[in-house]
Amino acid sequence: MSRKGLDQTLEFLANVERAQTAADVCGALLRSVKAYGFKHVLAGTIPIPGSNKRQQESHVILHEWPIGWWDRYFSNGYLFVDPAIRRVTTDITPFLWSELDPLCRDNPMASRVMHEAGDFRLKHGFTVPMMTLEGDVAGFSLAADRIELPPYARGMLTLQMTLALGRTLRLELNQHEAERVGLTDREREILQWAALGKSEWETGEIMRLSEHTVDKYMRDVRRKLRVTSRTQAVAEGLRLQLIS
Repeated sequence: MSRKGLDQTLEFLANVERAQTAADVCGALLRSVKAYGFKHVLAGTIPIPGSNKRQQESHVILHEWPIGWWDRYFSNGYLFVDPAIRRVTTDITPFLWSELDPLCRDNPMASRVMHEAGDFRLKHGFTVPMMTLEGDVAGFSLAADRIELPPYARGMLTLQMTLALGRTLRLELNQHEAERVGLTDREREILQWAALGKSEWETGEIMRLSEHTVDKYMRDVRRKLRVTSRTQAVAEGLRLQLIS
C-alpha cells in the first residue's frame, strides 16, 4: 500500500470509529471510495437457499443500494442465481464483476441478473468475500455505472471494507446489548447526569427528585449494566451508546 493509500485508510479508520450508526459507516466508506467512481454499497451474510424476501433482507448488514433494484433483486430470488454470490461462496479472493463472465456464459439467469443490474447503474463492481466471527459467509460489494480501480487500490479497499463491516457488526451488537439492558428513560437521564459529573444530590436537584431516589435509580442502573461502581456504569453506558 502506498503512503497516500495508508493515509487515506487511517483517515477512514478514524471516521468509521466515530460512526454511531450503520448509515454513518456507509457514508464514511462511500466518501472514501468516491474517487474510484463507487456510489453504492451492499454487505450481508448469505442466507440459505429458498429463503423468502424478508429472510433474505434480514441478512443485509450495510447498504446504500438503488431501491428499485433492491425490490426486484430480493422479490425475484436473484440472490440465489447471482454469479457474485456464487463466487463469494466458493472463492475467498476479492474480485471485479468483470471477472464473473465465465460464470455467466452458460447460465442465462446469471447473465440476466448482471444485465438487469446494469439497468440500475450497477454495471461495474468490486466484491470482497468475508467471514464473520460466527463463521457466516458474507459478501461486501461496491458498485457504480462506471469505475476506475487501479490494481494497487484493491488491497486498500479490501481493508477499508473489512473495517466497515467490523464496525457495523459492533454497532449492531451494542444495540442488542442495549436492548437487553433495558434502561428506562429516567435511568438513562440519571446516568447521563452522572457522566457529566453530577452527584446524586445535584442530579436530584436538577430532576426534582430526592437524593435517596436518585441513589436507588443508580443502584438499579448498576444492576442492569452488571457493574459495581458509578464509574463503570458510565463507561458501560457510553460503550452501549445509552448516553453520550
